[in-house]
Amino acid sequence: MEDLQGRTIEYLRMSVTDRCNCRCLYCMEPQGVPMLSHSAVLRYEELADIARAAVRCGVRKIRLTGGEPLVRRGLPQLCRMLRAIPGVEELALTTNGLLLPRLAAELRAAGVDRLNISLDSLDPEVYRRLTRGASLDDALAGLDAARDAGFTGTKLNTVLIGGVNDGEIAALAALSRTRPEIAAVRFIELMPMGPCAHWPAPRFLPADAVLAALPDLRFAGQDGVAECYRAPDGTTVGLIRPLSHKFCTGCSRIRVTSDGMLKPCLHSAAELPLRGLTGPALEQAIRQGIRQKPAEHHLGTDLPSESARDMNEIGG
Repeated sequence: MEDLQGRTIEYLRMSVTDRCNCRCLYCMEPQGVPMLSHSAVLRYEELADIARAAVRCGVRKIRLTGGEPLVRRGLPQLCRMLRAIPGVEELALTTNGLLLPRLAAELRAAGVDRLNISLDSLDPEVYRRLTRGASLDDALAGLDAARDAGFTGTKLNTVLIGGVNDGEIAALAALSRTRPEIAAVRFIELMPMGPCAHWPAPRFLPADAVLAALPDLRFAGQDGVAECYRAPDGTTVGLIRPLSHKFCTGCSRIRVTSDGMLKPCLHSAAELPLRGLTGPALEQAIRQGIRQKPAEHHLGTDLPSESARDMNEIGG
């Protein structure tokens, strides 16, 4: 299905929980955030119904997100349900990796095709500070577990934060060369939303900093919203630039929150309720949401996100 801008919408990001086992500085306030009650969160059967309706509307790729999706009990069960839907060509999952040592093999067996793993630092103390207490050793063990479970084409997601991890660009990018299972390290510009909406301007580092730090990189095409670059030594990175190079014209995604709201755009306040709908009514609501997808966001270093939710409530 196309939206009113002529963009083909074929990518659904589904949040399975607003809970997380980290409290990253750019995502949550120090005291955490109010969490949804158990009854407010969609059951797996409801999520599968929404996925089936979305596939009838043209969705071909589904990504599970959170919060941290792996904190949701029994997640492989949902993965098996989604994998069984005719028309789902790719089932992916975004995670901080901390729980992969005990879940990676089961996720792979349940039909998850590919992982994106968030990793913002290779310095143990910086990682601990950014996540407010998590262990870098646990995150790296998660990378190992994903590899050992047979996952390939894994992408690492690094949020660029000026004055925090900008000195680690080369070290992080090198993981795409030294770990064959990692397809690319993707550097994402920090977005002014939630607790970091009013951080000082130097924190919002443009992704051009990656090109300056790695001058041998050469443009190698587009992968969704990411610009791909490769160096002769095999280093492969992606640049995701919501601030410096708005990519809205190529956006093919919609999002569903864990409490059943369809968000046509990450940075818009617009939401449509899906919970309680079934059959043609559910499909019609998804089509309506796709038609309401805005032409672009209005995000800037001095213009915070218009979303009424923090990132953990939407899905990364």
